[in-house]
Amino acid sequence: MPFIPHTEEETAQMLAQIGVTEIEQLFEEVPAALRYRPTQPERPPRSEREMMQLMEQRAAADRGGVCFIGAGAYDHFIPAAVHRIASRGEFYTAYTPYQAEASQGTLQLLYEYQSMMTALLGMEVSNASLYDGASALAEAILMAVRANRRSESRRVLLPRTLHPAYRQVARTLVHNQQIELLEIPCEPSSGRIDRNALERWAGEDIAALVIPQPNFFGVLEEVDALSDWARGQQVLTIGVVNPLAMALLKPPGEWGEAGVDIACGEGQPLGIPLASGGPYFGFLTSRQSLVRQMPGRIVGRTVDLEGKTGFVLTLQAREQHIRRSRATSNICTNQGLMVTAATIHIALMGARGLEQTALESHRNTLQLRARLCAIDGVEPLLSGPIFHEQALRLPLPAAELLEGLAAHGILGGFALGRDYPELGDNALLVCATEQRTAEEIERYGATLERLIQARRGQLCALRPATL
Repeated sequence: MPFIPHTEEETAQMLAQIGVTEIEQLFEEVPAALRYRPTQPERPPRSEREMMQLMEQRAAADRGGVCFIGAGAYDHFIPAAVHRIASRGEFYTAYTPYQAEASQGTLQLLYEYQSMMTALLGMEVSNASLYDGASALAEAILMAVRANRRSESRRVLLPRTLHPAYRQVARTLVHNQQIELLEIPCEPSSGRIDRNALERWAGEDIAALVIPQPNFFGVLEEVDALSDWARGQQVLTIGVVNPLAMALLKPPGEWGEAGVDIACGEGQPLGIPLASGGPYFGFLTSRQSLVRQMPGRIVGRTVDLEGKTGFVLTLQAREQHIRRSRATSNICTNQGLMVTAATIHIALMGARGLEQTALESHRNTLQLRARLCAIDGVEPLLSGPIFHEQALRLPLPAAELLEGLAAHGILGGFALGRDYPELGDNALLVCATEQRTAEEIERYGATLERLIQARRGQLCALRPATL
C-alpha cells in the first residue's frame, strides 16, 4: 500500500478532535533541555532528481581505491549467488519467525547457520545472530557475569590488544550494570597480551577473561596458555575471533585443555560487503551448559506428529516474551538478512573454500609486508606471528602518507596512533586479503616509496644550509 501523507486540513481535524491546536503541544511533557535543537540552519528541500544526483555523488565517493585496510572489516570475494539468493523476496523481507508453521524456510536457514557456526568455532550451541561484533562482545560479557556462579565480583579482564571499538562499545553497554572492565596491557615488542601483567590478577575474584584471536594488530595470541590460566583461576573465557581465520587456526572450542566458554565476533568476513561500514552482524556461541544464559533466538529441529522434519524456536528469551524484565538482552530483531547471506556464502565456499581464502590472505599479507619493508625506513612494528594484518613503523606520520596514497587510489591502511598513542604517529596497520593481486601489492609499494622520497626531499629543502 503506498504511503499517503495527511493534508493540512486532515491534520487540523485530528488535532481538534483531541483538543489541541498544533502538534508541538503533544510534546510539552518532554523537558526543554532534552528537546532536539538543530545546530545548523535547515537546508531547502530537494527534488527527487536532485536527491538522486546527490546520492550518486556520495556513492561515487565510496567507489574506487584498492583496499589495504583491515581493522575489523575486510575486503573479501563474495560469489554473485550470495546476493542473488539473499535478495529473493522470501529471504529479503522475512521478519522474526514468530509462527513456526509459516516460517519453515527462515527457520531452516537459521538452523543451518547455527550448525555451521558451531562447527566452524568448535562450540556446542549458537544463537541466530546479534547486531555486530562489538555488541556481541558486550552480550558475551553480560552472559559470562550471569553464568559464573563461582564469582561474586562483576569484574572482567579486557586486553588492550582487543579492537578499540569493541572495548568502547562494551564499556558503554555494561558499565551501568556495575560491571568493571579491567584492561590488560599489551606486551610492547610482540603485540600480544602481557602474560606477566596478567599474573597480577592471579587468585583474585574475576568473572571472565576476554581473549582475541587474532588481536587488533593481526597478531596471534597465546590462546592455549591464556585459556588454561583462566580455567585454573575459575574464570570464564570469552574468545573474540575472526571467523574466516578459524578455517585455518585452532577454533576456540579447542583452546587449551577444555576450550573457551563463550565465543563471539564479527560475521562480516563471511559474505558481507564492506558497504561503508555496515550493516554487519555479530555471532555468539557457547557451551551447552550456558545455553539458558544466551541472548537471542535458538532454532531447533524436530519432527511433527506425522514424522516430518520441522524447525521451531526452541529458546527465545527475549524481552517481549516470557521473561520481559528478566530478559537476557534487548537485541530484538537483529541482522537476520546478513545471517542469510553468511549462510549462503559458507554453503557455497565450503570448508575447503574458506580455508583456501584464509591461506591466500595470509600469503598476500606476507608478500605485502616484504614489499613495504623493502622501503628504507619501513619495518615491522611487532614481532608476534600474524594472520592477515601487519603493524608497520613508517619513517613519516601515517596519516600524512595515507592521504597521499588515497590521492593515488590506494586505501593504504589504518593509522594506529589515535587509538594507541604509545605506538606513535608513524604506526600503520595494513591488511591484504585474497582479493589483492601481486600487481596491486607492487603498486602500493612503489607509490609509498615515491611518497616517502618526495617528502624527504621537501624536508631536506627546508633545512638551513650548514657552514
